[in-house]
Amino acid sequence: MASPNAQPDLRKLGERLLTQGPVKTLRTPKRVRIQFGSTIVADTTSALYVWEHDYYPFYYVPLSAFREGLLQPKDDDESSSSSSSFYTAKLTVGDRTTDRVLAFGADLPPNSAARVLAGYVRVEFSAAGVAWFEEDERIYVHPRDPYKRIDILPSTRRVRVFVEGTLVAEAPSAMHLYETGLPVRYYLPATSIAGNLELMQDSETTTLCPYKGEANYYSVVLPPEKGKGEGKGQTVVKDVVWYYRTPTHESARIAGLLCFYNEKVDIELDGKMLERPKSIFA
Repeated sequence: MASPNAQPDLRKLGERLLTQGPVKTLRTPKRVRIQFGSTIVADTTSALYVWEHDYYPFYYVPLSAFREGLLQPKDDDESSSSSSSFYTAKLTVGDRTTDRVLAFGADLPPNSAARVLAGYVRVEFSAAGVAWFEEDERIYVHPRDPYKRIDILPSTRRVRVFVEGTLVAEAPSAMHLYETGLPVRYYLPATSIAGNLELMQDSETTTLCPYKGEANYYSVVLPPEKGKGEGKGQTVVKDVVWYYRTPTHESARIAGLLCFYNEKVDIELDGKMLERPKSIFA
């Protein structure tokens, strides 16, 4: 599961890419479009996957894919010229503007570490009003990594979930979700909750995942006699359960099922207590 991205300092990102280059890149024949507000501002079949770091890619699109006049260098950029090695820019449609744009000049030296980015533009996925599409499907957070995959398999290995030492959920079968680079996730039916659903407290937290869609969350509420709050009231373990009401097509098998953070609870699988995994969510 992916969390919403923090927006980077575009000048620092440009400087790093210019001197060090991206981790790797890959061209794609997919039709990639950027919508800003209600207007398609860029349309291309020459997008580039760019790994700015080791974790997941972004899309960069050719400057030529943008509608003329919508993209302009920022006035306060020290190198606000389309002939510069790189520059930050503004995307403007009517009275709507975003400055979360980084562009690389077309004339980067042949020996530049960023030569593959020459003439390409990065528009922040999370910028207000921006939407990205692969062919005719909207994508969120960042592009799905073409080197990663998700497998969702039904299993009759019994799953039991303990929160703060209390048995909270138990199911004779579950959906096991295998996602490259992350721990196995166990998705359980709502009827697996031990006792009743009053243990689950609705949370306002939501996150977006490019592979699974939008997740909603529950916190687990333990009575005083069961939680660490003994004698002081109930214990609330915040946002430890998530579920997808309407997941993406490829993840449809987990719709409505509950998943507990392995990193924050104890899970028994087929009678064996699992170690808590180490991940970016630990």
